[in-house]
Amino acid sequence: MDAMNFAAANVWRWALLTLSACIWAISGSPALRAAGDVSANVQQLIVSVAPSWDTHNGKLQLFERSSGQPWKAVGSPWAVLYGKNGLVWGRGELGSDEPGVHKTEKDKRAPAGVFKIGRIYTYDKSLPEGANYPYHTVSTADAWVDDPSSPDYNRFLTIPDPANPPPWFEKAKMRQNDFAYRWLVEIRHNSDPPVAGGGSAIFFHIRRGVDRPTAGCTTMAENDLVRLVRWLRADKNPHYVLLPKSEYEHKWKTWGLPTPDEAAALLN
Repeated sequence: MDAMNFAAANVWRWALLTLSACIWAISGSPALRAAGDVSANVQQLIVSVAPSWDTHNGKLQLFERSSGQPWKAVGSPWAVLYGKNGLVWGRGELGSDEPGVHKTEKDKRAPAGVFKIGRIYTYDKSLPEGANYPYHTVSTADAWVDDPSSPDYNRFLTIPDPANPPPWFEKAKMRQNDFAYRWLVEIRHNSDPPVAGGGSAIFFHIRRGVDRPTAGCTTMAENDLVRLVRWLRADKNPHYVLLPKSEYEHKWKTWGLPTPDEAAALLN
């Protein structure tokens, strides 16, 4: 090989190495992982299965795993409620690129797919005894923006002076002393980054009635939500999976979810 060909070969070799490193570095992003599976560093998985796309109730169960090990159920499933109009594909770690209808603001559907879990918001000074997870105590200065025309759409904000709030604040301010919102566990739908009109303010929270659906959140009995809050650990990178039964049976293997045997209590 002459000097010119050797130099050219080295240039190509370094180019390929650089490209490979870039792909590896960003392979965890939602855009490139949309057709992949749940990341290996996810060790806590909240799994909820609905009977169909158009039902507003289903079941939820907790799963854990150690590195390289299969998923194991933690306790039995419990009842949950979704959006009044059922489910629709959301925008998260997995599911964003699925064909079909996707969530929009005020469609009264819960987003389906796989989502990171964010912070817990509470008007208490602390979480329930035994909990150990990042949280924020909501104040009169806090807001969650659900106006698609705002540059801060689907973001948590704290204003500097709640005695002199901006015009948008009254509609967006977070509620105080609402029993259903005592603990809001953030489901990071349409968050990284938010897309205007793609749906906002999606949480786990206490249900308002045993069969009262939501505008898009996943709700449950208070004791079940407390169980979830106490179980969460940030270092285990918890994620939420919400799917209709037919989609779960179709995607569990490619998405790296608990097997039908492991999730039998949810699917039966």
